[in-house]
Amino acid sequence: MKRQLPLMMVFVFGFAMIIQYFIPHQASEWVNAFLMDWMMIIGVFALALGIWSLIKVSWDKIKYKKPNWEYAIVTLAGLFLMIFFGFDYFRHFSTPIGSDNYMYVHFYRHIVIPIQSTMFSLLAFFIASAAYRAFRARSLLATLLLIAALVIMLRFNPLLGPIQPIMEKFSVWLLNVPNLAAKRAIVIGVGLGMVATALKVILGIERAYLGKD
Repeated sequence: MKRQLPLMMVFVFGFAMIIQYFIPHQASEWVNAFLMDWMMIIGVFALALGIWSLIKVSWDKIKYKKPNWEYAIVTLAGLFLMIFFGFDYFRHFSTPIGSDNYMYVHFYRHIVIPIQSTMFSLLAFFIASAAYRAFRARSLLATLLLIAALVIMLRFNPLLGPIQPIMEKFSVWLLNVPNLAAKRAIVIGVGLGMVATALKVILGIERAYLGKD
């Protein structure tokens, strides 16, 4: 019963979420809103579970002195500080509460955002390195990719003179026709994959969420 009950619940609620989109009735809309509210409630418990998992994993690193365990101390300190200033029980920090708290915003703007900026700056070098390897004209497809990339990058270059409007129109065509067609194909493929995965979960074929069989 430990496995049959979750499988039964997934089948019932999954099937209910599918058929309610095909029932043009107020009751169907109410069921959809009701289930969406429950999704938010479950999400709150999932967030609590994620916080507990982060605390447990970080504490184990500190306790057993695993590699880079010092960073786990910083992680836990940041977690508890953001929670503390998020609730803002002590009004001498700031008058607003929650996400408008001064210290909460201060930590976010002067710690989180600079870290994100650093990560994206490093990512730019990796992108440039990957582009250098990918844009070598070793084959016909690689040559076409190289030409398209040059057109896209040079479309706003004022040094091209009278050629610049032609490059801009050509780049717009590249973005709106071949590029958009490829993006739509990818989105359709992803959508079909999502439908197939959802059906496998609803029908009980995919049971990874239950743990090991």
